[in-house]
Amino acid sequence: MSVARPVNKGPRVAARNRAALIAAARDVFANVGYDAPLSLVARTAGVGQGSLYRHFPDRLSLALAVFDDGVAELEALAAEPGATLDDVLTLITEQIIATTAFIDMVDANTTDPRALAMRDRVGTVLAGKLAEAQQAGAARADLGSEDLLLAVSMLAGVLAKRPAPARRVAAARVWSLLRRGMHA
Repeated sequence: MSVARPVNKGPRVAARNRAALIAAARDVFANVGYDAPLSLVARTAGVGQGSLYRHFPDRLSLALAVFDDGVAELEALAAEPGATLDDVLTLITEQIIATTAFIDMVDANTTDPRALAMRDRVGTVLAGKLAEAQQAGAARADLGSEDLLLAVSMLAGVLAKRPAPARRVAAARVWSLLRRGMHA
């Protein structure tokens, strides 16, 4: 008895497969974590592992694709007239509440240049909004963007240990404490 092999539809479905993999990875990372089996991502996307590795040769490549949208959203918000540091931190918090996997990927201890570039993009957004907050007297003058990245990492560390339904309350408590040290 021979098993029929699926027909390889080739390049015409490549973009659709890539989009399905990114959407599946977003869900899997949010629900299982950054270390989730990549085979689960492929199954969730409805593609084979070969397709996954053709598009994303390693876990970090896939994670970067997933989180690039989130960083682009931060950059767009920061570019809006009137957007504040608090607005950016609120969006980062919402993104972390949805999935703590991003922080695992851009942790300060990473040495991968791709992850460092993603982390730098977030740092640039924070630095710009921090400078505005400092000029307005709403943030301490000695606070730096690295301090904010550390605060975000601390928040993610706390939220990673909480079930999803409890993250919003914990995030509010963490920021209540951290903001006392941030404001002028």
